[in-house]
Amino acid sequence: MADRPRNVLICSCEDTMPLDGQAVRRACRDAVVVEGRELCRAELDRFRKIAAGGEPLAVACTQEAPLFTEVAQEIEGAGAITFVNIRENAGWAKDAQAAGPKMAALIAAAAEPVPEASYVTLNSEGVTLLYGKDERVIEAANLLKEHLDLTVLIKQPTGVAPLRVTEFPVVKGTIRQAKGHLGAFELTVDDFAAPHPSSRGALTFGASRHGATSRCDILIDLSGGAPLFPAADLRDGYLRADPGDPAAVLRAVLKARDLTGAFDKPRYINFTEDLCAHSRSKIVGCRRCLDLCPTGAISPNGDHVIIDPQICAGCGQCAAACPTGAATYALPPADSLLRTLRALLGAYREAGGKRAVVMFYDAEHGGELIHALARHGDGLPANVLPVQINEVTQVGLEAVAASFAYGASAVRFLLRAKPRHDVAGLAKTIALAEPILAGLGFDGARIATIETDDPDALGSALRAVAPMDGAAKPATFSAIGGKRDVMRLALREMHAVAPAPVNVVALPDGAPFGTIDVNVEGCTLCLACVSACPTGALSADPERPMLRFAEDACVQCGLCKATCPEKVISLTPQINFLAATAMNRIIKQEEPFLCISCNTPFGVKSTIERVIAKLEGQHWMFKDSKKRLDVIRMCADCRVSAMAKENFDPFATTPRPPVRTTDDYLREREQKGES
Repeated sequence: MADRPRNVLICSCEDTMPLDGQAVRRACRDAVVVEGRELCRAELDRFRKIAAGGEPLAVACTQEAPLFTEVAQEIEGAGAITFVNIRENAGWAKDAQAAGPKMAALIAAAAEPVPEASYVTLNSEGVTLLYGKDERVIEAANLLKEHLDLTVLIKQPTGVAPLRVTEFPVVKGTIRQAKGHLGAFELTVDDFAAPHPSSRGALTFGASRHGATSRCDILIDLSGGAPLFPAADLRDGYLRADPGDPAAVLRAVLKARDLTGAFDKPRYINFTEDLCAHSRSKIVGCRRCLDLCPTGAISPNGDHVIIDPQICAGCGQCAAACPTGAATYALPPADSLLRTLRALLGAYREAGGKRAVVMFYDAEHGGELIHALARHGDGLPANVLPVQINEVTQVGLEAVAASFAYGASAVRFLLRAKPRHDVAGLAKTIALAEPILAGLGFDGARIATIETDDPDALGSALRAVAPMDGAAKPATFSAIGGKRDVMRLALREMHAVAPAPVNVVALPDGAPFGTIDVNVEGCTLCLACVSACPTGALSADPERPMLRFAEDACVQCGLCKATCPEKVISLTPQINFLAATAMNRIIKQEEPFLCISCNTPFGVKSTIERVIAKLEGQHWMFKDSKKRLDVIRMCADCRVSAMAKENFDPFATTPRPPVRTTDDYLREREQKGES
């Protein structure tokens, strides 16, 4: 386990929840566990005394974190403080008496260090475009004119009264295309026209034109039409509201007022383009991230893709689906999440907990449901271990496999009843995990989603999880490294502790593991597949014609299949738990052809002989000259020497007849006439 705080403060919150100090002490062996009743008020001096010791401190309370932080700042030499919520997550529950192991697990997991995130900066000077279809967009502009630099664009205006004083421009037009983000929107507008200054009862406009370009920092859409962006709620700087809902319009206006200045946005995805298996030689292979990105932040860029961090909304589906680890999530990285799971499930087991159910949730939606369930319902079951992450869709196969390897009996994902974006990536992760779990003997409904906005429905769904046992001897491995390496490690460890392990499990199409099948008779060992393979799963031998395959490195990108000129390669998705230690499989090998001049091996013997058989006596270039055929039997160096020595071009054509002109034909006609 990682280093834990030397002091742990747990509080019964005025005796509203039972405490199991012994369970916490078993899980946090090196820590001094202090129990209290009202540490934030009547017993605040106890906190001051412990904080003054200068050692790391864990406080099992998040509600009063601002108070404890303020008090600690007044103490010279106070140590670092970690806050963890054991009240809503464990103590305030129907079966709180059995929640001691879960409290210990939450405290242990909170002590795991989380890497710092990097940020990108979005700059907005407040240049704002309001887009609408009637006078309601002008009413919204009047609320913002003192705060932002405004332009109003009205779609097909009819009967819109002119402004008494032109405090902001009002033009007409229809947005055909929109791209960009907060601080850098670019719009293409059709039917664009400015109003006549002489407009009297209603705005009249001059001649319109198409393809006008507009740039702005903030875009407020009150048109009532279709969103201008995919996953519109996730596009920074784009505020959309129904013009018929005054409350929604007011919320958009108030939010727009605060969008001026510099804003730091997390860089959710780390991308290593050298690992990307998108394409080679203009042949497309892997498209997993492109097909899953809800915001359009990912686009092709040659042999790899490019991810715009200023548009990326952090759903994490690209990182979860990326087979090579080129795209990895940064909040937190995969290995950091696995270390948290290790601490959580290990401490739960050490404290006496059984049949743990790991529930992944986000703070904005899941945190609110857990909070409401604890305050107004039965709370979370004692065996449900909540794991808060940035986005539930960021969870990949490595986290699922690690959860079961560390001893979890089931995994649940808490989603909104109507997700803000497509969650197809998570569905594919579950569809990939299910056959692996079933094949290894983890029977029953081990992994599923809970899609609800109702706290009581959440509680009912969790209590309905059938009691199932986890691994008899859970793994204790520590994950360090890149996503692909971490995934392989987690799968091998899950296989080692599985109830009924098998070596090979068939997987659905699109899985990032598998083998290839080659029609050996049709393969010419051209090795085009080797040059196209982005991971080195296919390789050649520099000494002799040979094609080898390493299943552990294959990500089923399909580039070999698409590149093969003979079309003899097919993909077979599966996971082979012995592939990591297996020798490279030789798919095909042949004898090299020996140069007839210097005896140097080159090319493939069968290929050279096949070419000669097709040319000899058949092609006009090789009908009468044995020397020309001998050149094909030579290596590159000897071929050049032979061409120079014999003073002939082996690929030259026969002499062409002289060019005939009109004068030639007329001359021949005259000669025939004279004769």
